[in-house]
Amino acid sequence: MTKRIIGLTGGIATGKTTVTNYLASSYKLPILDADIYAREAVSVGSPILGAIAQRYGQQILLADGNLNRQKLGEIIFNRQDERNWIESLIHPYVRDRFLEAITQSSSPILVLVVPLLFEAGMTDLVTEIWVVHCSQEQQLQRLMQRNQLNQEQAQVRINSQLSIAEKLARANIVLDNSSSLEVLLKQVDIALKLPSVN
Repeated sequence: MTKRIIGLTGGIATGKTTVTNYLASSYKLPILDADIYAREAVSVGSPILGAIAQRYGQQILLADGNLNRQKLGEIIFNRQDERNWIESLIHPYVRDRFLEAITQSSSPILVLVVPLLFEAGMTDLVTEIWVVHCSQEQQLQRLMQRNQLNQEQAQVRINSQLSIAEKLARANIVLDNSSSLEVLLKQVDIALKLPSVN
C-alpha cells in the first residue's frame, strides 16, 4: 500500500496548528513539522547559525547564543534578497529531515506541516495537499493578536508568502477556517475519509 503523505499548508495564522493538533490528538497521526526542523537548523552551535552570525554580526544573537528571531524577522521581512539567502540555507536542511523521517516511518499516513510548501518547492514530498484558509480580515486580526504585531507588520508577513488564492488553486483539499472550530474539524474528518489522491 502506498503511503499517504498529507502536505498541510496555508497562510500564516489561518489555522494550521489547530488542524495539526486535531490530527495528532484524535487520529494519532505522526506530525512532521517544518518549523521545528527550521528551528533545529539554527540551534546554538549549528553551521547555519554560524553563517547567519557571520553575515549580520553578533547582534543577531541573544545573550545565551540563540538566534534573535525578532531581529532576524525585521531584516528578512523587509528585504526579499536576505529572505532568499536565509531560505537557501534552511530549506535544504528541512527537506533532508523530512526525507529521513518519511523513510523511517512505518505509518500508512503521515502529516507534513509546511507553511512554505510551495515556496520551498517541497510539493514532491507529499501525495496530497491540504490548504487551510480563512478570510483576509480574520487572518490579519489573528496574526496581529497572536504575534503582537501592528497592522503594517502583520501585512508585511502575509505578503511575504505566496497568495492564498494561488495556494488554494493548487490544493487537493481545501479547509475553510472562517467559521467555527466544529465546522473546521468536520471538514478534516471528511478529508481523511476520502480515498488517497495518489
